[in-house]
Amino acid sequence: MAVYITGDTHAEWMSRFNRNNFPEQRELSRDDFVIVLGDFGLWHDGKDEKHRLDWLEDKPWTTLWVDGNHENYDRIYSDEFETVDFHGGKVQKIRDHVLHLKRGEVFELDEKKFFVFGGASSHDVDDGILDPCDFESGQEFAKEYKRWQKEGKIFRVNHYSWWKEEMPSKEEMDHGRMTLYKHNWEVDYVLTHCLPQGVASAVGFRDPDVLTCYLERLVTDGLKFDHWFCGHYHREEDVFGKFHIRYYRIERIV
Repeated sequence: MAVYITGDTHAEWMSRFNRNNFPEQRELSRDDFVIVLGDFGLWHDGKDEKHRLDWLEDKPWTTLWVDGNHENYDRIYSDEFETVDFHGGKVQKIRDHVLHLKRGEVFELDEKKFFVFGGASSHDVDDGILDPCDFESGQEFAKEYKRWQKEGKIFRVNHYSWWKEEMPSKEEMDHGRMTLYKHNWEVDYVLTHCLPQGVASAVGFRDPDVLTCYLERLVTDGLKFDHWFCGHYHREEDVFGKFHIRYYRIERIV
């Protein structure tokens, strides 16, 4: 069994995982795993997405992914995808071999324990969130949308390109702590989309949020781990020896 990780794909699976970029795939089987560390790119269901997901499903390995801040949470939290047991935790089946790793679960792969907790706060909403429900008509919304675009505002649209569920609920955070308690607060790997706040501050992201503070508390409360991998920051960087930010690189860790 081999386990590879990579950073945000933003649905660009065909470029990230082509044979030139990822030649190691020739030796992989369904018992090997490639894990995307958030912003996988589950977006708006359509012919193009179906085609790309079918392409990914046809690859020889099993794709696992952590949710990020750019996913369609209306779909993730609906009944569209079946939830099943997988290597000790819960996943959603996007395809038979394309699986979403649910928040707060521990998975055992090749006798290694992986604690997973997805989500992150969007950085590209400096000018706010446009909500179509705030307008009396679609025409008025479209007019305001075009105005914001023309003014060069940095924004997203509620339930179209932004969802509040990018941040975890109290129930999800409590579930994560309970799962770690069951595993004596000790795992081999932690997989998230963003960093604990102390580490995030060290790499220049000093504005705390609910999730970065939650992850920081896990560390200060004594979570033991060998390595922590995340995406989100669109860079390749190792911090304090144990924290690893990944973007385009595809790296074998087991």
